[in-house]
Amino acid sequence: MNNRRYITMSENRISAGFPSPAESYAECRLDLNEYLIPNPASTFFVRVEGESMSDYGINTGDLLIVDKSLPVFNGSIVIAALNGEFTVKSFYSRNGRIELYPGNKSYSMIEVTAEDDFEVWGIVIHCIKSFSMCQK
Repeated sequence: MNNRRYITMSENRISAGFPSPAESYAECRLDLNEYLIPNPASTFFVRVEGESMSDYGINTGDLLIVDKSLPVFNGSIVIAALNGEFTVKSFYSRNGRIELYPGNKSYSMIEVTAEDDFEVWGIVIHCIKSFSMCQK
């Protein structure tokens, strides 16, 4: 049995500048699972706590969609385990060194050393924000 719930999506784009008249009222069906989760078996969600990635638009309360199957490349925003603690940072590997960069100038870069227990758990593919007054 298919338990997917399709949500109606307008095919019009919304102006973020000056209002424009709607060109048409055509609609299509959108399955958020298909749109946001290309690899369901390797995808997980995590809620953000902290402001170290705020310049990337990732803030406390945001829900990140993370794919474990994607390859890590320089500039990837990753969920990583470092010495038993989870973090979200921008990943770089240079000259055999791994560096994790925050997206907030108030925080410092983290250099991963050979002594560290380090593992990339996945690549952040989407950030879901809630603009309601009552976030859960």
